[in-house]
Amino acid sequence: MEIIITKDAKKLGQSAGRAAAELIRRSISEKGSANIILATGTSQFETLSQLISEKSIDWRSVVMFHLDEYIGLPSTAKASFRNYLKERFIDKVPPLKAAHLINGDATNGEAECRRLANLIREHPVDVALVGIGENGHLAFNDPPADFVTEQPYLIVSLDEACRRQQLGEGWFHTLADVPKQAITMSINQIVKSKHIICSVPDSRKAMAVKNSLEQAVSDLYPASILQLHPACTFYLDEASAALLSRNKISTTTQK
Repeated sequence: MEIIITKDAKKLGQSAGRAAAELIRRSISEKGSANIILATGTSQFETLSQLISEKSIDWRSVVMFHLDEYIGLPSTAKASFRNYLKERFIDKVPPLKAAHLINGDATNGEAECRRLANLIREHPVDVALVGIGENGHLAFNDPPADFVTEQPYLIVSLDEACRRQQLGEGWFHTLADVPKQAITMSINQIVKSKHIICSVPDSRKAMAVKNSLEQAVSDLYPASILQLHPACTFYLDEASAALLSRNKISTTTQK
């Protein structure tokens, strides 16, 4: 695990996006393709912006999955993660080899989980771009997260802290508008990724960052599982890293 601290969110995104691009290029060079996971939310704005600006990526060789999607929210809704990825990534790069999006308004959610599971089992992930929620969640695996299941995708209930974060970020008008369930990639599926880039800007994530990096690995701090990953890099800005202990900061790279 590596921690890189930048001055602000823009520089964080530039560093994380460049690193992701290099890993994607390397995978394509080595095996002819790259399977990637993309996160959504405000924490990913700058990272995705940098990624789509990168040159010499053969996007025709890239298969994309995404982390989570609300249940019952149409893909055209402002807060839909399918809509987010279409607007901020898919429509801004050349056609991908495949984009496997979660159909949150599928008639049968369990069947949708099985469909996605079959697909991702055929595409071992080379690079995963993730973030951390204010409550420490990884994808929509709110605490206490399921660290046991080997199912690649799950139907989960969203806790109030998670739903209030979505409201606070401006995706919904009222808390009642925020869906109470979602389909999410599981913890164990995420950590199967060969490389993980975790982008976490903003002071409101500072306590979640501290818990994820300094608490013992626990389902009460879902993103703490990333401490155990052999190739995970945290990209933080000064605000999100503000509560880290001096010892932890002394072992990081500053940019």
